[in-house]
Amino acid sequence: MSDIAIRVDHLSKLYHIGRAQQRHDTLRDAIADVRRKMEDGLRRRRDLPSSFSDLPSDTDLWALKDVSFEVQRGEVVGVIGRNGAGKSTLLKILSRITEPTSGRAEIHGRVGSLLEVGTGFHPELTGRENIYLNGAILGMKRREIEAKFDEIVAFAAIERFLDTPVKRYSSGMYVRLAFAVAAHLEPEILLVDEVLAVGDAQFQKKCLGKMGDVARGGRTVLFVSHNMGAITQLCPNSLLLRFGIMAALDRSDRVVQAYLGERGYGQPDVQLDPASQPDSAAVFTRCWICATDGTPISSVTVDSPISVGLQILVRKPVVGVELSVRVYNSHGEPLFTTNLSSHARELASFLPGEYIFFVELPAHFLAPDRYSLHVGIHRPFAEILDAHDHLLTFSIEESGSDMWQYLHGSYGNILVQFPWKHSLPKVQKSFLLDPIPQ
Repeated sequence: MSDIAIRVDHLSKLYHIGRAQQRHDTLRDAIADVRRKMEDGLRRRRDLPSSFSDLPSDTDLWALKDVSFEVQRGEVVGVIGRNGAGKSTLLKILSRITEPTSGRAEIHGRVGSLLEVGTGFHPELTGRENIYLNGAILGMKRREIEAKFDEIVAFAAIERFLDTPVKRYSSGMYVRLAFAVAAHLEPEILLVDEVLAVGDAQFQKKCLGKMGDVARGGRTVLFVSHNMGAITQLCPNSLLLRFGIMAALDRSDRVVQAYLGERGYGQPDVQLDPASQPDSAAVFTRCWICATDGTPISSVTVDSPISVGLQILVRKPVVGVELSVRVYNSHGEPLFTTNLSSHARELASFLPGEYIFFVELPAHFLAPDRYSLHVGIHRPFAEILDAHDHLLTFSIEESGSDMWQYLHGSYGNILVQFPWKHSLPKVQKSFLLDPIPQ
């Protein structure tokens, strides 16, 4: 048996944007259109140019471009990249949900996919029936499913609703059951997209623990996530996609560093195009890291303060909005979030115009390391107006402290200025009063 579980060879996927579905008034028109599409497809496969830039770009979008890699049996590989990089398209092709435009993807083994909330569920069937249905789709025998049934139900915590049609489930119940089925029915290859964000924090922790068990169990896993901490913890190696192109395939810590440091992320001053979100009432137009005098900088010493500058464009009056800055460490783990309301004591409202805000991070607060920022404008529990993940990076440098000499810079992440108290030691009274011998 081959040691290759997944082989992707020059895989490409083309989407046509904004083309209206053609209406056929007669059977002859429909047949002619099918023939034309078949001829176009054959021509694309035969004459696909080596340079994708030669193709029209006004209505064509290459979600994947000439991607090639192999995954060994029992290997756990992370897939990371910004939104629109092609991660979900890759998993949909591997799951046989969509066909590639060119190239091929080989899967050697039984595949379980968790790509969206409730993927593969029939809404009219109950949770119990969908567990058996998904097991049958994976080619499992009834006794194999029954052996895992109680474990699946307990993990998903849906005992009370087991015989309720899943169309009445909340999104949280959906994702709990979907993950439990995918992880416990033991496919040889597990494809997991970023769906864990739907669950609460406790369930996400539970899922990551199960993912660790799956990884240690020798099954092949392709794991798409924006949680860099989970990627580095679960996946020895990772694949980085950038605009549909495979930019890196290496050790996860190296790939995460490349992801956080790619263009647009490692700049101390980033200009954002408001036209990219024409319908949003408020958008960011500029974000930058700066010294206290407003000069853009990319690094400071641990004993210097650093500020985050935010410029927003408000197109129409907005009420009850929140501005947020979240700081991540070099592993992509969120350290803390600071909100405008924590300073202003209430949610903000703006009239149309441009506004500039500064958030100062004090000296001796962040330990020496590399950090990245997420910025967002949102109406709490209602609407995200604009958000950018890992938009900027900056570094805090060691200044030569005594701690560096004996701990080699191993501070942790945050230097917390807690109050310290002390008291005099308890001593004998005679010791304090007896005169010093002459």
